[in-house]
Formats: sequence, structure tokens, C-alpha cells
Amino acid sequence: MAADTDARWVPIAVSADILNGTVVPAQMPKGPIAVWRAASGHLYANGDRCPHRGMRLSHGFVRGETLSCIYHGWRFGTDGVCQKIPAHPAVEPPKTINCGPVSVTEVNGVVWGAAASPVDPPVQFAGYNALRSLLISASVEAISSACHGETVEGVITAQLGGQGTILLTNVHGPDEALVIALLPTATSAQDRVKVSTALEALRRTAEGIGDAA
Repeated sequence: MAADTDARWVPIAVSADILNGTVVPAQMPKGPIAVWRAASGHLYANGDRCPHRGMRLSHGFVRGETLSCIYHGWRFGTDGVCQKIPAHPAVEPPKTINCGPVSVTEVNGVVWGAAASPVDPPVQFAGYNALRSLLISASVEAISSACHGETVEGVITAQLGGQGTILLTNVHGPDEALVIALLPTATSAQDRVKVSTALEALRRTAEGIGDAA
């Protein structure tokens, strides 16, 4: 069962929020990770902890195809293996110094992560693309109830701002979930603003349901 959970794709971020040469924090079922985009545009992820002193790597910086810890500058490659220790430039770091790579891929403008390498790709929603993400302090059940949606395996379908909207959910805790909204690619800029406004109202309603429970 644990292996199946590790190999499950989880929505963790919106692709457009991770620019080339940047790193951001994200959350997986087993804990926090650092997601970063190399200068080449390729996306990578690893555990959000430097093996040296435990500093969060999501506070670090990207240089070319490597991620460096902001504390002592330890540099990690795309495979998670340490490539350089600035305090000992003549020493080749052992391969055992590794920050734990995480499988990531992008579909529909969404970044998906998995602790292991899944056999199948993430679910795809033809004709849809990511609008935005938001963190809601409420359960998936409360979020679905707040928008009168239908939920199947963590995916909520609902009408928001007059538009058919798909909400991907990533449970962070009993009363917290990351929600990534998808809209049809042909949705106008004006309607996208309406849905974004409706999402903020959804957040307030869902959190109110949670507080009342």
C-alpha cells in the first residue's frame, strides 16, 4: 500500500508560478519538497532539506542546472546528488550525499509530483489549463460543499463565476488543502477574473464551514 501511495501523482503547483532559475516550496503527502526550474527550463524537485545542516533548500538559489543551499552553498545536481561543497573545493563529494529527488511532470499547466516513479502519467483534462492555486484551511469535503461540486478521487467539478471549473486538490492536513483551478483554454480574460474572484469567495465559505463543524 505504501508503494502505491508513493507512486501516485499529486498536484503541487502551477507551472507558470515557477520561472526559469527559481525554486519554490511545495507539499507532498510525506512532507515538504523544493521544486525548481533550471536555466534550461527543465523542472526538478527534491526533499526540502539540505543534508548538511537541515536548511530548507526552497530558500536556496538556482544556478544553471543546479540548486544551491543558501546556508553554506552546497550544490546539488538534477539527480539530487551533491556536486560541490564550497568550503572544500578540492574534495569531490561522495554520491551518498543526496537530497532525495522527487519525480515531477507538467500537464495542463499543473506541476505534479510523486515520491516514486509512477507507471502512468497524471490524469489529463483535454482543453483545460491551470488558472491559479490557493491554499484553503478546510477539508476537501468542506470545499466541495461550499461550491456545490461533485468530487471524485480528489477532483472537484463545479460552476464558479459562471464557468465550468475543475478543482484539483492536494490534502496538506485534516483541515488544509491546496486547490488548483483549471478552466477551458478558450475562457476569456474577463471570465478568468470572475472565476478568480469566485475562488476567493469559495475559500471564505469553505473555511466558514470548517469553523462551524
